[in-house]
Amino acid sequence: MLRSVILAAARSSQVERLVATAPFTRDVVRRFVAGAGTDDALRVTRALVADGLAVTLDNLGEDTVTPEQANATRDEYLKLLRLLAAAELTPAAEVSVKLSALGQMFDEQLAYDNARAICAAADAAGTTVTLDMEDHTTTDSTLDVLAKLRKDYPSTGAVLQAYLRRTESDCRELSGAGSRVRLCKGAYKEPESVAYQSAREVDKSYVRCMNVLMSGAGYPMLATHDPRLIAIGEDRARWFDRDPDRFEFQMLYGIRPEEQKRLIGEGYTVRTYVPYGDQWYGYLMRRLAERPANLMFFGRALTSKK
Repeated sequence: MLRSVILAAARSSQVERLVATAPFTRDVVRRFVAGAGTDDALRVTRALVADGLAVTLDNLGEDTVTPEQANATRDEYLKLLRLLAAAELTPAAEVSVKLSALGQMFDEQLAYDNARAICAAADAAGTTVTLDMEDHTTTDSTLDVLAKLRKDYPSTGAVLQAYLRRTESDCRELSGAGSRVRLCKGAYKEPESVAYQSAREVDKSYVRCMNVLMSGAGYPMLATHDPRLIAIGEDRARWFDRDPDRFEFQMLYGIRPEEQKRLIGEGYTVRTYVPYGDQWYGYLMRRLAERPANLMFFGRALTSKK
């Protein structure tokens, strides 16, 4: 129920204005978002890479409604990739891209063309791209674009969401050699007809999907902060004889940094998902919905007088 309330708040312009103008909101946002601009993204990336982490950067923005907005998002990624290469932060840093920010909702060809331009820039910069997944209505479209991009840029990563009933089958389809797949739980409100509704069922699906990916020939990217699922991931790596360079863990910027350090100390690759940009509200609300315990931090920051 709490998750549903948070997701409803994510769609409310009134709640957004309230949160945006509340005291100390900036401190809360800074924990989860690198900052508003490219310089902020580079600063945070440098620090994380220096600590031994890999990074994937997301320029926040979605539900683009004009070609001009879509092209502006593309251009920001092209700029970011040039700067990452110039700063010698690749290949440790890659980028994550939402097709909805590139025009998917009104022109799938435009979204593909923009994504292709970003993939070409990433390839020139010595790194790669992962296509973020959004709500279930865009899954087929996103996987279609992924398939086309992989013809020329085979390292382009996919994201699959364990709460969707179809995902175990999608994992089998995408578990081939060289296929990079990020497995996450999912953070959108979906109908029961397409998605598991209980945390228990989502977790069970995540483990089934993990088994498919870890037993396959691809490169699994286990995106979770759940201690139980991380432990299962470590166990599955041993069971399927996967060396630490044949899969990775992924976590969000600002969440469980000590666990990220622990995993690095154990020899695993850990990639931190770093968002930046001024469209932080929807992202923050989904993060709170995905892990409602984050509300405790948010509440303390809003009420503290320090």
